[in-house]
Amino acid sequence: MRERLQQLGWPVLAGVLAALVVMGWFPGLAGLTQRQVSAPFPALQDGPFSYAAAVGRASPAVVNLYSTLAVGEPIHPLFADPSLRHFFGDSLPQQRRLESSLGSAVIMSDTGYLLTNNHVIAGAEQIVVALKDGRETLARLIGSDPETDLAVLKIDLPDLPAISAGQSDQVQIGDVALAIGNPFGVGQTVTMGIISATGRNQLGINTYEDFIQTDAAINPGNSGGALVDARGQLLGINTAIFSRSGGSQGIGFAIPVKLAQSVMDSIIEHGQVIRGWLGLEVQALTPELAESFGLRGRPGILVAGVLREGPADEAGLRPGDVILSIAGQPAVDGRSSMSQVANMSPGQPMVLEVLRRDQLLTVHAKVGMRPVIASPQQ
Repeated sequence: MRERLQQLGWPVLAGVLAALVVMGWFPGLAGLTQRQVSAPFPALQDGPFSYAAAVGRASPAVVNLYSTLAVGEPIHPLFADPSLRHFFGDSLPQQRRLESSLGSAVIMSDTGYLLTNNHVIAGAEQIVVALKDGRETLARLIGSDPETDLAVLKIDLPDLPAISAGQSDQVQIGDVALAIGNPFGVGQTVTMGIISATGRNQLGINTYEDFIQTDAAINPGNSGGALVDARGQLLGINTAIFSRSGGSQGIGFAIPVKLAQSVMDSIIEHGQVIRGWLGLEVQALTPELAESFGLRGRPGILVAGVLREGPADEAGLRPGDVILSIAGQPAVDGRSSMSQVANMSPGQPMVLEVLRRDQLLTVHAKVGMRPVIASPQQ
C-alpha cells in the first residue's frame, strides 16, 4: 500500500505545480479576477526621437552677421609714445584699419526686421547679412538699446522666412531648448539642451535683466541667434555665456522673446525704447541698516541720491529716505523696483510709501521718461 502511494505521489505533485502555474498566468481560466499591478513610477511620455522638424521651421529665419568696424591706430609705433600724446593729444597721424566681427540675428517679420545683440553691431560701419538659402545683403541699423543689449536691423529682400514667436513667459525648467547661430563663423549650427532657469538677473550683464538660462551650447558667434523650443518657436535671443575659458560651459543666457519684441516694437515706432524714470540712485537695505531704521523683516530700498530737477526731486524725495512700496508693490530690491518704474508710462502718476527718519510719508510723483543712454562702444 505504501509503495502504491509513493507511485501516485509524484504525478499528483506535478499536477498541482502545473495548476499553480496556469492560475498565475491565466487567472480567468480558473474563474479568478485578474489583479491590476500598479507601476511604482508613472509612465513617462515618449518624446520625439528627432528635432529636425523644429529646426526646419526655425533655422531659415536665423541669419549670419558679418560686421566691419574701422579702428584708428598710429601709423608708426613711435606715435604711440605717451609723451608724444601728452604734447600733441589726438592730433597725431593715424591709419584706419578694418576689424571684422561675427554674430547672428533672427528675422522677426517678413517685412525684413531683424533682432540681434547691440554688442554684435555696435560701431559697425557695414553689416552683411547671410541667409541660410545663400542670399546676402547689407542691413541698416534702425535703432539699438544698450540697456537690454538689443538692436533692430532692416533688410530689403523678397520672400523672407520669419520665425514664429513662442511663449517665453510660460517656459518651464526642464523644457527642451535648441540654440541656433553661427559659432566661431563655422556656419549655422544647432545645439540642444534644456531650460536651466528663468528670470535670471543681477548678473551685471545689462541694466535690465530677465534672462532665460540654458545649457544648450552657446559660443562666440552665437550672440544674436535664436533659442527655440521643441516646436521651433522662438523663446529668446542668445546673448551671453558664463565661462572661465571663453567657450561654452553649459551656462548660457537668452533675452526672452516677450521682452525682445517689446523693445523692437518701441524702436520701430519711436526710434528708441520709452521707459519710465524717477531720477533716483538707490541701494539695498542691508540687515544692519534695516535694524537702524526699525524695519527688521520689512523690505525697502534706501535712496542714495536724487537727480536735481528730476521726477523724484520734484516729488520731494531726499537722500536717506527709505522707499517701502512703489504703486502698491513692496520695494524688495533696487533692480526690480526700478524695472517696475521703467515699465510705467512717462506722465503716469505714482504713489510711494516712504520712511523718513521715524515718519511714514505718502509721496505723489509723476513718472518721467528715462534719458537714452548711448552705447559706450558707439
